[in-house]
Amino acid sequence: MDANECFIASVGKDWHRIANCNVHMSVKRRLQRTVIRGQEGDDLLDEGSESAEYTISGNMSMAEYKEILKIFRGGQPWFHDPFEERQMKALFLSVDYDSASGAFVFVLMEDAEQAEIKS
Repeated sequence: MDANECFIASVGKDWHRIANCNVHMSVKRRLQRTVIRGQEGDDLLDEGSESAEYTISGNMSMAEYKEILKIFRGGQPWFHDPFEERQMKALFLSVDYDSASGAFVFVLMEDAEQAEIKS
């Protein structure tokens, strides 16, 4: 897999390759925070889970964007993480497309409870 390509698919469908894209990954830990009134500080509890958020940006044709919209509206997609070379269920947080320039930004979040290899 090239550094400037990514793959996304609807459940049970073939992978759709997005060429010439940039993938930005942000990983956050899940935590529980308890603020104790009248005392100094608070208690933080690391819940031991991570949530990865992927921002995919670049340019694509209107025809390709329409294919991505089918995936967006077709249920929970699968995403191939280019950093860890794994496939996971994900969900679209947002889809943004400019028809004049072809610029797009898609934000996906990993479904941490359902991360597994797609068969």
